Amino acid sequence: MSFPALAFVDLETTGATATADRITEIGIVEVDENGVREWSCLVNPGTPISGFIERLTGISNAMVAAAPAFEDVAEEVKARLEGRLFIAHNARFDYGFLKNEFRRAGQDFRATVLCTVKLSRKLFPQHAKHNLDSLIERHDLTVSSRHRALGDARLIHQFWRRLQAEVAPELLAQTVKALTARPSLPAGLDPAAIDDLPEGPGVYLFYGENELPLYVGKSKELKKRVLAHFAADHAAAREMNLAQQVRRIECIATGGEIGALLREAALIKQLQPIHNRVLRRNEELCFWQLIELRAGEWRPALLPASDLGNGQQKHLYGPFKGAKEAKRTLTELAKEHRLCHSLLGLERVKPGKPCFAHQLQQCKGTCVGKEPVSFHSARLMAALGRHQLSPWPFAGPAWIREGEEVHLFDRWRHLGTAFSEADLHELLDVSPPTFDRDTYRILLKAIDLMVPLAANRPRA
Repeated sequence: MSFPALAFVDLETTGATATADRITEIGIVEVDENGVREWSCLVNPGTPISGFIERLTGISNAMVAAAPAFEDVAEEVKARLEGRLFIAHNARFDYGFLKNEFRRAGQDFRATVLCTVKLSRKLFPQHAKHNLDSLIERHDLTVSSRHRALGDARLIHQFWRRLQAEVAPELLAQTVKALTARPSLPAGLDPAAIDDLPEGPGVYLFYGENELPLYVGKSKELKKRVLAHFAADHAAAREMNLAQQVRRIECIATGGEIGALLREAALIKQLQPIHNRVLRRNEELCFWQLIELRAGEWRPALLPASDLGNGQQKHLYGPFKGAKEAKRTLTELAKEHRLCHSLLGLERVKPGKPCFAHQLQQCKGTCVGKEPVSFHSARLMAALGRHQLSPWPFAGPAWIREGEEVHLFDRWRHLGTAFSEADLHELLDVSPPTFDRDTYRILLKAIDLMVPLAANRPRA
């Protein structure tokens, strides 16, 4: 099989984050029917190069001081890449940096991308490592200038030539085709929308014909998760129905998984997408709270979640979606543990008279003095045990850092996300939100990541 025009690309950069760091050098090896051509250029990143990066690449601040900015070479770079298969090692890195640089220069850049890391994994699954140094050793590649853009682009070209010599043409062609195939997308969705999806953590929103979202989801790998929806659209009726309606995708990047979970839960409650079956808003959230009327006598009282702001955090059981679910749960526990319906408030009877459950031999008779009230209270606490709200483990607010984001919490409530010291002070001055069951569940799993605010204030 004859391959189309190719461009083997490597970049040197000031760091690893495409949205924040910048390109310092570009190396391109062009291959087509007219032969092989090489081109490289230093780029002034407009930001200092760290000592670590200088030692790694050999590119110093002095070397790029007189070099052109990316926007000055953008047209030439685009002309050398346009219409070619974009081949790079860990291609997501290089392609992501170039897309961001072109975007800053006011231009759009798209290409069909082939990653030689993925290519090596597919063709040589028996090997554990597929980084460039491993390929150099395994395929006896000749190194000219490692960690410089053109030198590494040459290595990628060499690897490609080795594959053409060592791998059956049919297998190589099939593997390249599989790795560069465009995903199956809904008919009403612009294919260009997929290219702009972030790779990292965040929240995605699917929109139909209007401005109300159809579905809100989250992922640690946004692009991969979104494409998974469409890959499964013929396997599940629900996915097919959703895919047929999607016309637009919106993504919100977050610093990490916790931020994505919190943002997803909040957006679903706020926007009520029709395809989301869980995390819906429920303003009737409530708890059972045990109140000691007399020494040793505890009775359950229904407490709305909105009242937790008053500091009533002790002896809570739940949360329940509403009073109906709370009473049903208590009734089931009463039957299972032979608790008195009268003392639980599930039934009104005159003092000293048996409750209906006792007449059915489903109550041990606390209502008629057969069992001490303190014994009944102990059994009630044990029965409710698995529903008990975990106590807030800190004396005050606590925080979790994810990248540049600091999530602030107090008594299981998300106060907000701060990006600076000023944001943090502002969040502490705002009235806390109502207790939210989804936030509570998220934090229970992330409790080991939380840091008390009083003694450990996060730095901006």
